[in-house]
Amino acid sequence: MSMAEKTVRIGILGVAHLHAHSYTKELKRLPGVEVAGIADHDPERAAAEGVHLGVTAFPDAAALLRADLDGVVICAENVRHRELVEMAAASRVHVLSEKPLATTVEDAEAMVRVCRESGTGLYTAFPCRFHPVYARLRQTVQGGEIGRPIAARTTNQGRNPGSWFINKALSGGGAVMDHTVHVADLLRDLTAAEPTEVYAETSNRIGHGPVEDVALLHIGFSNGLWATLDASWAMPKSYWTWGNVTVQVTGTGGVAGMDMFSQNHVVFSDKTMRAGLTNWGDSADGLMLRAFLAAMAGAPAPGPVPLATGEDGLRAVRVVMAAYQSAATREPVTI
Repeated sequence: MSMAEKTVRIGILGVAHLHAHSYTKELKRLPGVEVAGIADHDPERAAAEGVHLGVTAFPDAAALLRADLDGVVICAENVRHRELVEMAAASRVHVLSEKPLATTVEDAEAMVRVCRESGTGLYTAFPCRFHPVYARLRQTVQGGEIGRPIAARTTNQGRNPGSWFINKALSGGGAVMDHTVHVADLLRDLTAAEPTEVYAETSNRIGHGPVEDVALLHIGFSNGLWATLDASWAMPKSYWTWGNVTVQVTGTGGVAGMDMFSQNHVVFSDKTMRAGLTNWGDSADGLMLRAFLAAMAGAPAPGPVPLATGEDGLRAVRVVMAAYQSAATREPVTI
């Protein structure tokens, strides 16, 4: 029986990242898919999330991987990604890992290598690739409508998420680690060029916490394009949305841009005592998960933008590490 003819069983490894909630809900909406269970290094947290999400909580990752799975989605703290990927590869279970793929280049390279050697599919969770507005921008730029791209101005600003995100031992870093990878990946896919040089400045001047919350990067690409990226946790706690992802590309024949989360309506709530934005339209998370299921089955990508591979995740991690080195030395760093 092929994967297309049977129920596909997916496990959630780690529930530290809030995307575990979104991914579980989206998977449960898909026909022919069963969320077989969740597991976390903290069994009490797994049990609580299991009740909240309506899925079975397993005592640990090893027990979940023995539950006849076809694939797993890893939503653990960043530093735990490598161990969980290696466990999944040993079980020949396909992997979609939350970003960043790893907190060091060495770990990311090891993850790509072990999955290649075991024949396990390794993919990186970059849902921004699947937002319809990005697909349209991609079509515009790659179709030559603005000529040759020469510069890009981008942002991925957000609120400081707190919790383990500001514990470097678990996250690997602050805003640079959290918010660089999405846009670095979009620019690689958009331009079909590789980052070659990074200059970055960082600080913790907003929250004065243990990790950086201000980050401004300049990224040079192999095709001559230069991009700026504001990856700061710049939004106050009272801001009406978590943040943004914007890209504006200047070409030799025009300019094209996107504001990824501008499809929304405004809610003024007496419960929260503030205004809030609620997004509407297609779910990028859901579209990404459909692409993951297609990749697991060896089927063509269901949309115009390919699913990010482990190699794509590795290349984004290289940009992050170059940014940290540049911020420390105050010099440009070649990738």
